Amino acid sequence: MDWVYLSFGVLSEELPLAIRGLAAAGVRGMNVTMPHKVAAMEVMDHLTPQARTIGALNTIEVLDGELIGHNTDGDGLVRFILQDLGVDPAGCKVVVLGSGGSARAAVSGLASAGVSEICVLARNVNVAELLRAAAGNAAFTTAPIDDDPDEWVGAADLIVHATPVGQQMEEPLIPAEAISKDTVVVDLVYKPPVTPLIEAARARGAIAHSGLGMLLHQAALSFEIWTGVQPPIEAMSAAALLELAHFEK
Repeated sequence: MDWVYLSFGVLSEELPLAIRGLAAAGVRGMNVTMPHKVAAMEVMDHLTPQARTIGALNTIEVLDGELIGHNTDGDGLVRFILQDLGVDPAGCKVVVLGSGGSARAAVSGLASAGVSEICVLARNVNVAELLRAAAGNAAFTTAPIDDDPDEWVGAADLIVHATPVGQQMEEPLIPAEAISKDTVVVDLVYKPPVTPLIEAARARGAIAHSGLGMLLHQAALSFEIWTGVQPPIEAMSAAALLELAHFEK
């Protein structure tokens, strides 16, 4: 395809001008990264239900001169779990660690996939409670992550770690001995590719993966939105793994 994908550093105060300028210049779409994911919503003509529920966007579609804001993070997570891990989230009991934007995207995506229960473990349960609106029809609970979460962890079919602290911590946030061998664990951190949580979960016999799969699938969904073409996910995966290998060195 005769397309290019370029990156631009944009100051917060120049964000509306940058988005509208790129659209006026004829671009088909844009990705938006931190710290602009929330502010960019104000520039949109339309928001998808997923973006509105999550309260942030990561993908902009320019269609017939109008700006449409998407968020592909939650659906990217679900695609990874369903297509790459071969696990259907429908009916699963889920534990989400964290209460920030990544956690909200995970809750929204998994709720749309039909999980039965979602428990958000966070240091501040009042903030975690704000994720209830993203949980759809799933039974929703919050609990302090520091207050003996063994019961929730042990009963989970799926655990999603949605905080950035896995990059710095030497021990997982949750008690490893409570993780069942039948549980699927996804740590949304992908640098390093094996975090303390992943290592601990695998030692227990559980399936555990980094957030690289979610990263790939949310990008693939953006590609589909802009081009209408199924992306070469294998080539994308190979490029990402090569980049991570350079990071490790």
